[in-house]
Amino acid sequence: MGKISPVSAKYIVHASIDIEGVVDRPDVIGAIFGQTEGLLGADLELRELQRSGRIGRIEVNIDTRSGKSQGDIIVPSSLDKAETSIIAAALEIIQRIGPCNARIKVSHIEDVRVSKRSFVIERAKELLKQMMDTVLPDSQEIADEVAYSVRVMEIQEYGKDRLPAGPAIDESDEIVVVEGRADVLNLLKHGIKNVIALNGTSVPETIIELSRKKVITVFVDGDRGGSLILKELFGVADIDYVSKASAGKEVEEITKKEIHKALRGRVSAEQAKLELGKDTERIEQPRRPQPQQYSRAPPVRAPTPIPLRAPIPLRSSRKPALSDEEKRTFSSMLENLVGTRGAHILDEKLNILGKVPISELQTTIGSLSSGIYAVVFDGIIDADLVKTAEKSNIKYIIGMDSRVKPTDTGISILTVNDL
Repeated sequence: MGKISPVSAKYIVHASIDIEGVVDRPDVIGAIFGQTEGLLGADLELRELQRSGRIGRIEVNIDTRSGKSQGDIIVPSSLDKAETSIIAAALEIIQRIGPCNARIKVSHIEDVRVSKRSFVIERAKELLKQMMDTVLPDSQEIADEVAYSVRVMEIQEYGKDRLPAGPAIDESDEIVVVEGRADVLNLLKHGIKNVIALNGTSVPETIIELSRKKVITVFVDGDRGGSLILKELFGVADIDYVSKASAGKEVEEITKKEIHKALRGRVSAEQAKLELGKDTERIEQPRRPQPQQYSRAPPVRAPTPIPLRAPIPLRSSRKPALSDEEKRTFSSMLENLVGTRGAHILDEKLNILGKVPISELQTTIGSLSSGIYAVVFDGIIDADLVKTAEKSNIKYIIGMDSRVKPTDTGISILTVNDL
């Protein structure tokens, strides 16, 4: 009878059946053919459609419980959409099967081609992924993959502090100490394998122990953060040589030529201490005359410069208003920002409104325009930043150093030395 299967059909009619009594599967099939006979005309006669192969074998599954029968009916069809819908609707006219009342409800008509199309798409995705994994990549992809795998394979964790390091720490008499993991990766990429990172601003015990046994060269960024790290290392470790990246550059971003140039131009620890002391004196020197100016200014200029210097007491009076909580918060944030070239923007409750690189700091302040209480950043405070901050009514600017005198602005300017 049935000449097509659900696999070769275009549509499959799914229907449920509820019978108030006990019947068998042949009773249901007989009722379907018998009660639809002559209903739809000769062209849609179920027996003729099945004989010609346009309707497949009708599947009936029956389960009898507590004197009632329930199940489902599946009718495969190769007719078009309209004719298949008519056949499906005709099933619902059946109200009795044998002596029992029955109810047939078509749940849905499945388009077999849609299911096959979904299978084709999913299978095609799997085949494409398999092909991309096995087919030979181009030369650039090969180079990138090899370079990345070498860097990842060679970096390891060293000592009880689990510091990022190259594979040649134990076997080398000299080692290079850098600031972070990214610096280690950059040096490994260019063939320097006796390198280890501090992994923070505090000096780990592992570095202190290594400095007692090996020749240590500290390689830091060419910024204020690098100088601060050198200060801390000189205080607790036995450093032999110091190298610094070019001014304003970080070890993680410099080229192979710049790395070798910096390491060849390393200086002894004693010379680095002297240069570090001179830099500190240059930074602090502009601040020393200021208290004397304030103390001398009233007797010398009291008659005439009152309008010009009237704001000075107001500006200087803002610094004592710095609370202990604010001082602790600013100091902690500034310490965490060392070497990151980043900035934190705070509200009045000292909550962080945003974190941005210092290259975008002025643009961000200008776009927010209000609601900013303080800015803490890893950099030098300059006149352009102060001018932008004044427009946004910012109360505090905290940086590593300042090129702006406190008397030149109404904003409270704080540096590392102030905190």
